Amino acid sequence: MALEIKDSNFEEILAEGKPVVLDFWAPWCGPCKMVGPFVEELAEEYKGRVNIGKCDVDENADLPAQYGVRNIPTILFIKNGEVVDKQVGATTKSALQAKVEALLG
Repeated sequence: MALEIKDSNFEEILAEGKPVVLDFWAPWCGPCKMVGPFVEELAEEYKGRVNIGKCDVDENADLPAQYGVRNIPTILFIKNGEVVDKQVGATTKSALQAKVEALLG
């Protein structure tokens, strides 16, 4: 299951030192509902190697502002505290998986 990432716990998750995949979403967002199950599946597949989580933009304002998120879904790929890739809008599971593999590579 994907982590629930909030303004209040993101620094702790980053501090673990693992790569992070952060999905910015909202419950009312259609494309987010398409991508959400892929994020959940990847969270299980990469458990222990990558912290994969979701941030509800309706409940958290600081993180989306910090990363300049203007559209959802936006998925950030973070390594060593730096954004190394991002996906804006709906996509396929295989495309996300390729980005996660690149993050680990």
